[in-house]
Amino acid sequence: MTRSLAAERVRSDVDVLARAGLDVCDFIGEAVESLTRAVPHAAACMATVDPNTLLLTGARKYGSLLGRNDHDDEWGLIEYGMTESSSFRELAMSGVDAVGMHQLTAGEPQRSHRMGEFMAPIFDFTDEARVILRDGEQVWGALAIFRETGATAFTTDEVDFLRTVSQPLARGVRTGLLATVIAEPQTQPSGPSVLIVDGGDQVIQMSAGTDDRLDDLLAGSNSGAATSVITALVGAARRYGRGETDVPPRLRVRGASGMWLVVHASPLSNTDGRIGEVVVTIEEARPPEIVPLVVAAFGLTSRERDVTQMVLQGVATKDIAATLHVSAYTVQDHLKSIFDKAGVRSRRELIARVYFDQYAPRMNEPLLPSGSFGATPAG
Repeated sequence: MTRSLAAERVRSDVDVLARAGLDVCDFIGEAVESLTRAVPHAAACMATVDPNTLLLTGARKYGSLLGRNDHDDEWGLIEYGMTESSSFRELAMSGVDAVGMHQLTAGEPQRSHRMGEFMAPIFDFTDEARVILRDGEQVWGALAIFRETGATAFTTDEVDFLRTVSQPLARGVRTGLLATVIAEPQTQPSGPSVLIVDGGDQVIQMSAGTDDRLDDLLAGSNSGAATSVITALVGAARRYGRGETDVPPRLRVRGASGMWLVVHASPLSNTDGRIGEVVVTIEEARPPEIVPLVVAAFGLTSRERDVTQMVLQGVATKDIAATLHVSAYTVQDHLKSIFDKAGVRSRRELIARVYFDQYAPRMNEPLLPSGSFGATPAG
């Protein structure tokens, strides 16, 4: 079989996997295994991100990186706390979908701090190829694959091939977010968890229950350290505090329990010579924070998103038509497409699909002005 034919078959395999309804872990595992046939590599790491802020929500490892979690926090600080043109976020913002570090640095990958000071000395990786998982205007993650000493650098053809799987990889991740079913949904929020990280990147204070929240950030058996999400956020918070970025360090992530969480970080003011401290808060996401993410994961058009938003608000078809200045028949066509993409058959099922088991048991409770659920009044 020729190399080009093998690559085409792998691309087709990834596209089929992306449409198979697999959860994120299963999809990524099978996709990475398939990609190995077209672009051999020693190790891989797939990161998922919040499409709004492009901040890390989880990482899964393969090959020689599997089980190597001892340097995850350092990686998070380098990836999100330093400025480098080949960082996941910079590539995503610049519209670049795939790069090979050997090519990007004119044969001197050690010029990259990440490669020269981290990947090469610690893991013996001599080249890295990166793929941004982009579907339309939104980015859902990024893949990094590595070659070790003795292996050839990633070629132009290989990087070009990786660029062609950017969209199916993104599609598989975004639909995988919706595939997990919560066996025993948590219906009572436990309140926010707070931790403080000092200038030396050590956790110095932590509220009760934070360990459980951190465990919920683990992405599976091949997950990176749960704290890598936190340290990446800490690095981003310090950059935000220095005015190097205007993106608030905040992300939405679905925990291993199925619970949607919001994690945000704020740099603290310097007092008594204590520099670089960051406070991190982890709390249950409010419905208004999650609805846009879930709707985006359905892959809807902008007009379909408008219709969905009004359906969630209980607006009748004729009133949706009047608001959008279209006919009721056009609204029905939009609804049919929305139902197909969301895998439901009715408005009621769509609402349940959007709010998941996390919120559905409390749908009869009043919504507070903050968007959180309040307690149902007694009597």
